[in-house]
Amino acid sequence: MWLLASMAYAQRMPTMAEFYFDDDARVATPIVAIAGEGDEVHGRLLQLIDRNARNADQARAQLARALMRSGREETGRAMYAQLLDTLPARAPMRSAVHWNYGWDLYRAGKPDDALTQWALAIDGRLIKPSWAPPTLAVGLWRAGRRDEAVQWYAAAVRTEPQAWSDPARFADLLPGWTDAERAALTEVFTAWRANPPTWP
Repeated sequence: MWLLASMAYAQRMPTMAEFYFDDDARVATPIVAIAGEGDEVHGRLLQLIDRNARNADQARAQLARALMRSGREETGRAMYAQLLDTLPARAPMRSAVHWNYGWDLYRAGKPDDALTQWALAIDGRLIKPSWAPPTLAVGLWRAGRRDEAVQWYAAAVRTEPQAWSDPARFADLLPGWTDAERAALTEVFTAWRANPPTWP
């Protein structure tokens, strides 16, 4: 079912709001069942999954991320797909899985697929998450959808003009992003500053 939903989102982004003030800390954070990294932690995650323990969903998400980061993209995608197939449609964790999967896909060089997951992380929720404008902006920019990227960046500026009108603040605003990701957002900022769109 999640695959059909993903395909439906492949061509569109969520309807843009004017402001995005909502903190979304439960979604926009890595999913961790066991602290740490490396083969020992991965083995313990597999044990949790095999036992079908209470936090097996968190273990699947953490292991899927580890697989994607280690270059085993196909296996990581399969584990994410398995997890999303088993999570109920309204499970609290579902949006966090989509958010994490989106970043793993983006960092694997798949911005279009990442955008699909980020859109699903927002879908059907009443809040307007503060992570959405810069994240969708950088994803759209890397996907070659430059005009849309600038529109989403403009939403960040509308929401917090003092924060997003200076790329020097990106390191503080986006501590989990890599230098390359912040550099890409700086390109979006430059395009926004050259021709800031109006609202609506």
